[in-house]
Amino acid sequence: MSSSISPPPGFLIGHHTDPVGATGCTAVIAPVGARGGVDVRGGGPGTRETDAIGPYSATDQITAVMLCGGSAFGLAAADGAVRWCEENGRGYPTPAGPVPIVPAAVIFDLATGDPPGRPGPEAGYDACRAAIEGIPSTGAVGVGTGATVGKILGMERCTAAGVGYAAARTGLGSTVAAIAVANAFGDVIGADGGVLAGPHDEDGALLRTSELVAAMDTPPDWNATSERNTTLVCLMTDAALDKPGCARVARMASGGLARAIDPVYSDVDGDTVFCLASGTGTPERFGTIAVGTVAATVTAAALRATVESG
Repeated sequence: MSSSISPPPGFLIGHHTDPVGATGCTAVIAPVGARGGVDVRGGGPGTRETDAIGPYSATDQITAVMLCGGSAFGLAAADGAVRWCEENGRGYPTPAGPVPIVPAAVIFDLATGDPPGRPGPEAGYDACRAAIEGIPSTGAVGVGTGATVGKILGMERCTAAGVGYAAARTGLGSTVAAIAVANAFGDVIGADGGVLAGPHDEDGALLRTSELVAAMDTPPDWNATSERNTTLVCLMTDAALDKPGCARVARMASGGLARAIDPVYSDVDGDTVFCLASGTGTPERFGTIAVGTVAATVTAAALRATVESG
């Protein structure tokens, strides 16, 4: 596992960061002809065009993915990404010209900074314009600018998070990279099972959300915690995956989310994992299994890096 392995060639990543509004967005632009899949597990997702890369859609290409702050308002950032992609000749080919396929997902960060400061089309355009190959910036940038975790005791007791990144290679030679943002109701859990980031007691000591939930005999103040969460992951690989294979890898990678976030997939989380694949050739069953296995591992590592680098 490494944060020194770059995403596969052709993948571009860029951030738009608003430190005053404590929000932002992150663009992941795929190589031309890449396929995509998605796995949505949280009970409160905020998404756009995930059906376009879902199992019942005939579209087999994906142009870019936008990861956005600003809750439902932030989905407007995808409009800017669509404009940038059109201007640069990227999109699903049609007789009328390329049509960009840009799924998006959002986190709720409105309570962290300035609520009207959510990202819009210009922010999405700027993130695409800033997108480059190589290892992305991490920490409190882009979609992770206002991210927090462990909010069961309210925003004053939570922990700041951000954007994390990790990558590895399969034995077959495929690169699998993950960029993630943790903005969870629950905690970020280390490989040893300990809490890396979560709620704090009055003296600043870390607590474990799952233990607090299990011990509560009355509901928490949902006005302080409800709908303020979501963990997002975007996987990038040069493996030869078809569209169904991308969906299966995204589903396997959600297992990595469960390793690093606890509680996970709750009613007040919108946990979503995207998988983008640029490889050519005929998909092979073991190759898909290998990519999915590594994807779960790099997903967990990227999520831990959201607080280790934040």
